[in-house]
Amino acid sequence: MNNLLLIAALAILAGAAIALQSALNSQLGMLLNSPLMASSIAFILSGIFSFSTLLLLKMPSITLTTVETIPLYLWFTGSLFSAFGVSMFFYLAPKIGLGSLMSYALGGQIIMAIIISHFGWFNLPIKPLSITKVLGVVTLVMSITMINYER
Repeated sequence: MNNLLLIAALAILAGAAIALQSALNSQLGMLLNSPLMASSIAFILSGIFSFSTLLLLKMPSITLTTVETIPLYLWFTGSLFSAFGVSMFFYLAPKIGLGSLMSYALGGQIIMAIIISHFGWFNLPIKPLSITKVLGVVTLVMSITMINYER
């Protein structure tokens, strides 16, 4: 039970970090007059921070055999989606506000996650679609509509 609470807390903190970095980096994008430049800077510095953490934690190195067994598309597609998603956050936050952006983004994330889980794509655990999940998505869409509805 404590492990589940820790995992939930870390997931909530990760979500909060995404909202904070989106707000900060969209401001950077506005000041640079280029959301794409802000994304590029964010990814370069994120890479430096991640690589530094690997060195500090003395993580095991990757062997050539391991590199050769990984399908080519896995080296690039995640980064492509990440660059698109982050760049869109930086572009859209000043246009629609962070609350609206995060509500729409959360909706997209949950719907895609349910599809991925239902089919067990990417070797993730299969979590079949259920009426409860469908009702949850309907409620989510209604909630997103309420968050973004203005008279």
